[in-house]
Amino acid sequence: MKLGLSIALVIASVLMILLVLLHKGKGSGLSDLFGGGVSSNYGGSSVVEKNLDRITIVIGGLWFALVVALSLVLK
Repeated sequence: MKLGLSIALVIASVLMILLVLLHKGKGSGLSDLFGGGVSSNYGGSSVVEKNLDRITIVIGGLWFALVVALSLVLK
C-alpha cells in the first residue's frame, strides 16, 4: 500500500510540474520556454488554455489526496 501510494505520488508530482510549466506565463521565464511554443501552435485558443487549467486542477487535487492518504497510511 505504501509503495503504491508513493509511486502514484511521484507520478502526480512530475505531472504537476509539467502542467505548471506548460501554462502561459506573463514574463520571460521557464513557462514561456515550454508553454509558449505549445500554445502558439493552437493559435492561442482559449479552449486549450481552459482544458490545461482543468487538468492542472484535477491533478492538483489528486496530488493533495495522495499526500493525505500516504500520511494516514504512514501514521
